[in-house]
Amino acid sequence: MGYMKPNDERLLFLPLGGSGEIGMNLNLYGHKGKWLMVDCGMSFADSYTPGVDLIFPDPSFIEDEQEALVGLIVTHGHEDHIGAIPHIWSRFKCPIYTTGFTAELIRRKLGEHGLVDDVEIIEVVPSQSFDCGPFKVEYVPLAHSIAEGHGITLTTSRGVLFHTGDWKLDKAPLIGPTCPSPRLKALGDQGVLAMIGDSTNVFNPETSGSEKDVQENLLKIVGKAEGRVVITTFASNVARLEAVGAIAKATGRNLCLFGRSMQRIYEVARAKGFLQDFPKLVDVDAVDYLPKNKVLIVCTGCQGESRAALARIAKDEHRDVSLVPGDTVIFSSKIIPGNELTLFRLINNLVKKKVNVITEKDDFVHVSGHPGQPDLKAMYEWVRPKFAIPVHGEARHLIKHAEFALEQGVKKSIAPKNGQIIEITDEGPVVIDEAPIGVLVLDGTQVVDFDAPSVAQRRRISQQGQMTIVVVIRRDGQLASEPVITANGIPKFDEDDFYYDLIDAAEEGYERLSRKERQKDKAIHDGVRIAVRRLTRSELGRNPTVDVVIVREQELDLK
Repeated sequence: MGYMKPNDERLLFLPLGGSGEIGMNLNLYGHKGKWLMVDCGMSFADSYTPGVDLIFPDPSFIEDEQEALVGLIVTHGHEDHIGAIPHIWSRFKCPIYTTGFTAELIRRKLGEHGLVDDVEIIEVVPSQSFDCGPFKVEYVPLAHSIAEGHGITLTTSRGVLFHTGDWKLDKAPLIGPTCPSPRLKALGDQGVLAMIGDSTNVFNPETSGSEKDVQENLLKIVGKAEGRVVITTFASNVARLEAVGAIAKATGRNLCLFGRSMQRIYEVARAKGFLQDFPKLVDVDAVDYLPKNKVLIVCTGCQGESRAALARIAKDEHRDVSLVPGDTVIFSSKIIPGNELTLFRLINNLVKKKVNVITEKDDFVHVSGHPGQPDLKAMYEWVRPKFAIPVHGEARHLIKHAEFALEQGVKKSIAPKNGQIIEITDEGPVVIDEAPIGVLVLDGTQVVDFDAPSVAQRRRISQQGQMTIVVVIRRDGQLASEPVITANGIPKFDEDDFYYDLIDAAEEGYERLSRKERQKDKAIHDGVRIAVRRLTRSELGRNPTVDVVIVREQELDLK
């Protein structure tokens, strides 16, 4: 039996990701024995997980409820809302509903994983409602930093929910609808039981600002630049691409796109009717031959990603272009928390080359796609929800948003945690149960648990180092020779005194074993390993991974 019975009238909300961190958004709504998923995103791993780039929410709960899952509703095409789909969709298999631009982005991702023919993607028309199980769903167009951002209304027998998705106020967004939208006020007049809303910028006392204003200021900066200009931004920001295209035309510069994701977004945007007045692009391999004051490059890497185009350019590893003194790099983006050190390292590399660097701290070159406090206040005035459930943020964001919502006249608010099953009643949202949660990681091409042995072992090795000890044992149970030791990441290992201390420790660990224990590989492994780790712990303060390779004389057929 599933978590809910078929006639269960309760209205439930369950975040499996995105409530407690920024990224990995995955939310579930339950009603009448059915579940509806909203978004399925990823996040980037930190240095604590070596060899892993991407992390995803664990969908085990809904995997067990697979028969009750009626669909996945995708609000927009940012990676933290769609990035997990090709990696974990097979665990819950359901139709995907979204609008055309986002649908094409998802199809391309699925195609890279050989899944495009397996997944049913249903393109929906904004502002036209449709049924998905016991939910009547409507996409409400909102401004955001990507084409086709939407909020979602879910009409149920218990009331109307409004899931805002990611949004901002922008009276001149360049691409997409202006916001405020008349639909929001109409929604408030209709009556909203609860609003489940974006919390990312809740600490910002200012409004988000307009893409049109960014375009005008970027035009001034590029117009004054003497050398080549590189603008790095989030590839998904189609409005920023639109602005850069207009700037290239106005300044007479040749425009070139660097980075695979940038090229992919451009192609999808063009195919879906955006960027129709865009200038003709210059091939990447022609850039270095053009006059420097006639070049404008847009590239990926605004967060310092090591594999992105800008990082390779900064390290002189890009085959088609290298920057020289007098060139300008504009970071038309916000620094995502956690990326500061990597990004500052990249900026310093550019400055050392005497490249002019401009960030959002230096000039008005970026506006956020998320609502500041004035935007949130306006949204609450329009929608007038009875209750509020903040999502899309760290704990501090959610708690602050819950307090802010009460100040706007909301009767009750709750700051959720991933895994909390919240019933939305006429009296307010209340936590009634806990669901299992976790984090999955992409380890090479395999999706495994965050604490999988392969990941945990690599994490340990990266912190403590690793040794391999080979012991050769004669038929009489004595060591045939002194152990051979190799190591990685161990201080002092190349010093003779310490190396021979390790050999002595390994021999002593073996000699302490009884005749019977020497017949058992596990006993030998444990005895040698413990002795060597005890030495490294006392001498170096390290507790390395130690592998013991056992070779017996009869196996070698030694004479």
